[in-house]
Amino acid sequence: MNFCSLCGAAVTQKIPPDDNRTRHVCTACGEIHYQNPKLIVGSIPVWEDKILLCRRAIEPRYGLWTLPAGFMENSETAPEAATRETLEEANAQVDIIELYSMYNLPYINQVHLLFRAKLLNLDFSPGIESLEVALFNEQDIPWDTLAFRPIKFTLQHYFADRKTGSFKFHTGDLAPPERPLS
Repeated sequence: MNFCSLCGAAVTQKIPPDDNRTRHVCTACGEIHYQNPKLIVGSIPVWEDKILLCRRAIEPRYGLWTLPAGFMENSETAPEAATRETLEEANAQVDIIELYSMYNLPYINQVHLLFRAKLLNLDFSPGIESLEVALFNEQDIPWDTLAFRPIKFTLQHYFADRKTGSFKFHTGDLAPPERPLS
């Protein structure tokens, strides 16, 4: 950030009084510009014993599979974001059941929230950000071509919990991957 979004003057990086982190602070009006983590919100759309996945038509991770998810928008709740993202990426309608997993990715300033959801019908198709969408049984999940680690971990937990008949909340803090993502 180079300029204040309030008055247009230059900003500098410094620790404001009563704070403990470096922030962008306007040199003219004193406005403090906070930069906070982004929320990635999505759903685990279930139809009988299958999960709806989307193959990405955008970067990052073009061509790989994921659950429908994306950035939460201002003025919406997390469940609303999960519902919207599922509609945008898979043209699918879901009923949100409950928050199922949360993964913190501090190295890229993101928090991923995924909700268990019931797919309401089989009327789905690729949205603008998806090359294709499909329902998968556990044994057919494309594990080697999943786009993101929080998606892989969430699906692994989901199938393990489903076998026990007891779904519980899962959370974790993820360090940077050992090898760069392509």
